[in-house]
Formats: sequence, structure tokens, C-alpha cells
Amino acid sequence: MNFKDLGLQPELLDGVEAMGFNQATPIQQQAIPVINSGKDLIGIAQTGTGKTAAFVLPILNRILLEPASGFVKALIIVPTRELAMQIDQAIEAYSYYTGASSIAIYGGGDGNDFNNEKRAIVTGVDIIIATPGRLLSHMNVGYVDFSKLVFLVLDEADRMLDMGFQPDLMRIVKVVNPNRQSLLFSATMPTEIARFAQTLLKDPERINIAISKPAAGVTQGAYVVHDSQKIPLITHLLKDRRGEIIIVFSSTRQGVHTLYKQLKHAGLNVAYISSDLEQDEREKVMLDFRNKKTEVLVATDVVSRGIDVTGINMVVNYDVPGDAEDYVHRIGRTARADQKGEAITLISSKDQMRFSKIEKLIGSEVTKLPIPDFLGPAPQYQPLQNRGDFKKNFKPGPRHKSSSKPRGSAK
Repeated sequence: MNFKDLGLQPELLDGVEAMGFNQATPIQQQAIPVINSGKDLIGIAQTGTGKTAAFVLPILNRILLEPASGFVKALIIVPTRELAMQIDQAIEAYSYYTGASSIAIYGGGDGNDFNNEKRAIVTGVDIIIATPGRLLSHMNVGYVDFSKLVFLVLDEADRMLDMGFQPDLMRIVKVVNPNRQSLLFSATMPTEIARFAQTLLKDPERINIAISKPAAGVTQGAYVVHDSQKIPLITHLLKDRRGEIIIVFSSTRQGVHTLYKQLKHAGLNVAYISSDLEQDEREKVMLDFRNKKTEVLVATDVVSRGIDVTGINMVVNYDVPGDAEDYVHRIGRTARADQKGEAITLISSKDQMRFSKIEKLIGSEVTKLPIPDFLGPAPQYQPLQNRGDFKKNFKPGPRHKSSSKPRGSAK
């Protein structure tokens, strides 16, 4: 379907055309008419499906059709500052010929940033893209008015609940216009998300584009290794890929720091990004990576859905991700827009059962590659056997009556 068939205003179509887009993706074809009709929507779609434009374009379309009011018209809540910046950049591009205004609100800046955000809120910027913590910081001061809000969008809702943001989201929802149009997008739809959606949306349409399959252009492979073989193996692999653009994912911040130091010591052109970097540092790292000044980026999962960089040649999973869906998100950073890419995973003995669940999710077995001879013998891939060994040796610690999930930081 062509964008011209979706009932968008000419100024928006000019912006879409200037970005080089003609054909709408499936999520855009299905979501834009529903949103234009005024109905609430649940969109189940992964990154890389075009979901940002699926809600940004109809929001801008509505702004063009209504007179200026001096109030915020759309609030888009996201889990991370990277995603907030990414969506703000998309809005700036699509709205180039419309005159619509937007601002990304997220923590990590200085007092001037906060004052600029306050000024935009008070004067009535058209669209706000915000992380929950930073938005609440403004709301607590008392000048935020969402009484005339037209759209409330929750993007990557599953991620926000995983990061412990549900109480913050409920506080925000209580003060927005009860007659707004609500849109919720999520890569997955577990029971907790379904219950959460029932409290926010009114008789929503549901669109499901979430196919948990890697892109066809991704060549997948895995090395079964001992933990002690991981660092020398990844160093060996990356030294043979000079000049390529590569992301290496580790599941912990400490793992990111260790990997960065080891790869830097090996002479690789490497940088790292994790939630403990200051905002200006993170922006500089991402700018250098986008501009190909950095060849290897080591990152945590918290940024896996917020990295939108073209031309990534390879993704390496230094750790097997804890959630099978996260595997698809990680390797989805490569082979975008019908390009080719490679995804490599290092599987230690304790992660074999976890990786077998990933293979079940994607519906195919990932090729197990032989490790170089200099690393010595490697373990066999026997996920069921390893599960038995784990159960036999597992000694539970003291049980607690209750535990609280630590809240992720998006400030």
C-alpha cells in the first residue's frame, strides 16, 4: 500500500517522500487507518517493523487538522532516553513541512536542559516524548497540564513493565485527559501487559505484527564454549573483522566494562554504552557509532531496542539473553531494510537450556560452529543434559516472604 492511500495530509506526504519512503509496512497499513478513525489501539510489533511511523504519522495528521490550542496534544512515553531521542528525530523528519513541534524529555542533562523542557511544556509544544521518571520530575513541580491531551502513546510497554515503571505510568495516566485516544505498542503481550492495557484503553482494536523470527538476511551461528574461552574467542573473531560495524551485547554493565577493556587492549576500535554513562557521553558514543568512527560497540540489553543504526554488519551475543524475545531484538540490529548481516552467540554450559528455548521460539536450530584449535576442547551442546546437571547441583538459598523487582533507571 502506498502512503498516499492512507488519508494523510499533503504536508505529511511531502515529509515521507523526502525521507525516501513510498510503500507502507504492514503495521503502518493496519494501524494508521485505525488511529485516524479515533479508536484506541494495541499494536504488537517488534522494532524494525516501522511502528514509530505507524503512530507518529496519524498523530501529526490530527495536529494538522486541528487549530493551535497552546496545549500539549500528544504524550509518548518510552522506557529509555535512546528511544525518546530516536522518536523525536523521526518526528522532526516527518513533520518538516508541517510546522508541528516536539521535544524529548529525559534525565541525565543539566539545569538548562530541565528549564528548556519546562518552557516547552508550559508553552504547549505539540508532542512530548518522555521517560517516566523525568516526566514525573516535571509533574511534581506543578506546571504540567495534560487536561487537553488528544493522544497518549505507550511505546515498548513490555519493556517499561520489565523495568518497574508501572507505578509511575499509573501516576501519569491519572492526570491526563480521560477522553484522550490511547495507543499501546509492545513487542510481546504477556498476561501482565494485557491486564495493564485493560486499565488504559477503551474497546481497543488489536493488531499483531509480532513475528518472533529473525530477518531473513541474518546468518546465525553459535559457538559452544567454556566461560574461560569467551574472551580469547571474541577477540580472535573481531580482529578478523576490521573495518566492519559490529555490536557486542553483554547482559550486565560489569560485563560491558570488562569486554570493553579487553577489546581495547587488543587494539580494536571499540566504545561502550550502558546506563551508567552521563547523557552527553552516551550521545557522543552513539554519534561516533552512527558515523562509523567507532567500529565495535559493546552494549547492554537496555539499549538493544533503542539502537537504530544502518549498516551494522554483525551482532555478537557475548551472553545468551535471559529472554528468548530479546535474542530476536538483539540480532534485529543487523540485516535491516533487506540488507545482509551476521549474528554470533557464545553459549556456555549454564546457558545451553536458555539457548534451546531461543531455538524453539525462532523455529530453527542455529548452526554450531567449531572453535579455533588454539582454544582447546569445547563442551558439547547438550541442553537437556546440562539442565539435569544444574538441577542436581542446585542448592537453594534462604526463601524470603516477598521480594521487589529493582526498578530500571531511565532518568
